[in-house]
Amino acid sequence: MDIFSIIFIALADSADCFAVAVCTSICIRTLSRLQVFRVALSFGIFQTVMTVLGWLAGRTIVDFIAGFDHWLAFLMLAGIGGKMIWESFLGDGEDDKMMDVTKGLVLVTLSLATSIDALAVGLSFGFLDINIALASGAIGAVAFIITTIGFIIGKKAGKLVGERAELVGGIVLVAIGLRILITHLLE
Repeated sequence: MDIFSIIFIALADSADCFAVAVCTSICIRTLSRLQVFRVALSFGIFQTVMTVLGWLAGRTIVDFIAGFDHWLAFLMLAGIGGKMIWESFLGDGEDDKMMDVTKGLVLVTLSLATSIDALAVGLSFGFLDINIALASGAIGAVAFIITTIGFIIGKKAGKLVGERAELVGGIVLVAIGLRILITHLLE
């Protein structure tokens, strides 16, 4: 497999990272560079590790996970999105009252939810003659870059959304979870 094919796979695999980054930067209008870096790095690392784990896992483990991975991703994203929607009606619109999705368990949950598909990608790499270090590194790097771009675009979009940014962000996260669930159920 050539590097262009790997990058194309990486771009497709990091679509959820992009959407979550846009959503996050819409919701938290005063993001520091450290927060952006922390999320992008976390997403990149999780994409890399999950690709390698998929490559190592073998067919039986992935077949077991494939039965419910879409439900797991949906529940994680819907849970965080639902909490954001709930808090949008309770808060007074100040940034410091919003849930910070750039650290702690929330960041780990988002990182895991956006990288579950990388496990299946890694499995498919196991059946190919591929340099897994190059492939997983490229996937992680692309996820890092795409996440950073998502933050930049989201910051501009956040100015348009205004006070209801957290509500919109929560709805987007729930929608991403639903898309993952529906896509897998229709396969």
